[in-house]
Amino acid sequence: MTSTSTNHWLPIPEPKPDAHLRLFCFPYAGGAARIFNAWSDQIPETMELCPVELPGHGRRLAEKPYARLSPLVEAIAIAINPFLDKPFAFFGHSMGALLAFELAQHLREYNAPQPVHLFVSGCRAPQFPDTDSPSRNLPDEELIKKLRWLKGTPREVLDNPEMRQLLFPVLRADFAVCEMYEYRSQPPLDCPITALGGWRDPATRSGGLRGWQQHTTETFAKKVFRGNHFFLHSSQTPLLKFLCKQLSLGENLPT
Repeated sequence: MTSTSTNHWLPIPEPKPDAHLRLFCFPYAGGAARIFNAWSDQIPETMELCPVELPGHGRRLAEKPYARLSPLVEAIAIAINPFLDKPFAFFGHSMGALLAFELAQHLREYNAPQPVHLFVSGCRAPQFPDTDSPSRNLPDEELIKKLRWLKGTPREVLDNPEMRQLLFPVLRADFAVCEMYEYRSQPPLDCPITALGGWRDPATRSGGLRGWQQHTTETFAKKVFRGNHFFLHSSQTPLLKFLCKQLSLGENLPT
């Protein structure tokens, strides 16, 4: 099949019908698929970037966002199924890491193709309880304070009441996805797992990244980059070089 798609779940920025591998990317809470578009210029021609657009996000802003993880995983699995006809890997950041992990488990349960590699970024291992205070029901002013502290939402968005009115319902739904998530012990996956974090990312503390090791029967790696929770933007170039190396595509990187 060709990789050109009108699938609203997968707004592929640069279709590559001859690519050897697809990289499905799952965004953090409140993030749209376009946060990954700049990656297209820094990955080899042998890799097709497939960012996932969730309902209520980006181009799908008019749709109701999911507030529970399981039905969202099921919907994603149906949407990407036609694109699992060649080797693929998953990259998920923060909320996206939980989505990628649970999606891999879901695909295995239904005897569907498995990722050749799972990259979990900015997220402690799922068996560790979330010790942060819930955010989904915070008053707006408290939510603004938290978002300023996380340093991932542009100031012009937080200072604009109309933009907050658009963003906050989506953020609250995404926070609910994470905060209402209940980890279920399952056999480890049969694909390599690499856990990624930032030097100043809280998810890198207390063995939060190392805990992902128990979820694979294959190789495990951990890598920490310069930056905070949103290091995937500030350290984009070294991150992508590392991903390609892990996928044995480093020799194809553009010079």
